[in-house]
Amino acid sequence: MPWTREQLASSVRDSLRGRKLIIVSNREPYIHRFAGRVISWSKAVSGLVTALDPVARAVNALWIAHGSGDADRVNVDEKGRLSVPPDSAEYWLRRVWLTKEQVDGYYYGYANQAIWPLSHIAYRKPRFLREHWEHYEDVNKLFADAVLEEFGPGDDLVVLQDYHLARAAFHIKANRPNAMVGLFWHIPWPNAEVFRICPQKQELLEGLLANDLLGFHIRYHCHNFLETVEEELEAKVNWEEMSVLYKGHKTLIRPFPISVDFDGIVSLASTSQVQSVVDKLPEIIEPSYEFLLLGVDRLDYTKGLVEKFLAVDRFLERYPEYRGKVVLLQVCALSRIRIPEYKELVDNLHALAEQINWKYRENGWHPIVLAINRFSKAEEYNALYQAANVCLVTSLHDGLNLVAKEFVSSRVDEDGVLVLSRFTGAARELEDALLVNPFDVDGLADAIHVGITMPAEERKRRMVRMRNVVAEKNIYRWAANFISKLLEVADRKKQ
Repeated sequence: MPWTREQLASSVRDSLRGRKLIIVSNREPYIHRFAGRVISWSKAVSGLVTALDPVARAVNALWIAHGSGDADRVNVDEKGRLSVPPDSAEYWLRRVWLTKEQVDGYYYGYANQAIWPLSHIAYRKPRFLREHWEHYEDVNKLFADAVLEEFGPGDDLVVLQDYHLARAAFHIKANRPNAMVGLFWHIPWPNAEVFRICPQKQELLEGLLANDLLGFHIRYHCHNFLETVEEELEAKVNWEEMSVLYKGHKTLIRPFPISVDFDGIVSLASTSQVQSVVDKLPEIIEPSYEFLLLGVDRLDYTKGLVEKFLAVDRFLERYPEYRGKVVLLQVCALSRIRIPEYKELVDNLHALAEQINWKYRENGWHPIVLAINRFSKAEEYNALYQAANVCLVTSLHDGLNLVAKEFVSSRVDEDGVLVLSRFTGAARELEDALLVNPFDVDGLADAIHVGITMPAEERKRRMVRMRNVVAEKNIYRWAANFISKLLEVADRKKQ
């Protein structure tokens, strides 16, 4: 039976037995911004917030995060705390303040120019600058100090999130050795041969092994991590238990595939707001089309956007009867544009889209619509998913990829085709998608043709099976599994 929001909150509340839950992430769950002279707040749109916000509400947790909104310093106390959600006050958010230099070095620098490309096999050389590492270390210590200041007298539980905080547990344990800390790593872990180029490899591994539980999306990434530890540290790796004993401290390594709020997406899909957007899409999207291909991605070089455009070009070359009938709507959210590689990608995509459109343009029709920051609301994305004949997820490397699961969840009509990269974690679960190698442009072009021509009965059969998988393995099950495993470790250590 699928987990519900209420079950998750109740289960964690009962299991904590009075212990405080401290959640730590780079991104905050609620953000305040100025709109002229008026201050407004919004909830972050992310799977992490969807999963952990109801837990935080249920147990009166404390959430520590970077205060990045331009109005975030308003309405906090002297420690940077405020009660959230701002309209109901059910738990505490503590904001950590970072300077521009720290953000540049820690976030745009080491996290996203060193760890990110190192972890993704997308053939971008990582940049390891000493000053970036120093900021990364300093900021991780700032987060750890905030955690330590908030500890109560009991056995508090700390849940760290993602590659921004690889060193936080190390600093927490240096001051509070018995603290129970778990970290979930939301991106892939590279193989040992790739990781060995990192100048700070020992520091990163020691930081991660200070956690009591370390989670990845899939077992393959767990194995990569264990092999890396075996190669780089004098540590005892227990492959059967999937654990590491390092300097007397044991860390459990486990896969926890993240997911989406299936029921919430289904409820949204049936609303009048979404149906209104669906009805208007043929007017919104220029040019006209009979078949809509859809891509929804953060604008990142790991997402295979160039390969997707080239595949559409090859598809139209090989199947000219679809010229004038098929349009790819590629929706992108701008990301990390201050990093040169990302700005270059934007320029390249615009140029490639224009080149392909010029090649096939006729009678007002062209095949590619590149929509950057054009859509932002959940209802709009849900409508796009419902309107698409084929959703193209072509990541070159991805920890999981929630777009694939969002698309499947939104298809209350049990129709549509998912073309999914084999190099996503989601491909391990959504086996009824058309699985592709995005580096094989010809194969990807053929998959587009298969998706467009697939009989209705087969589309439904595949979609029903995928929807059942996502419904069962939803975001609340992910959160319950991770937190319950960390609590299990905590109880075992007390025995």
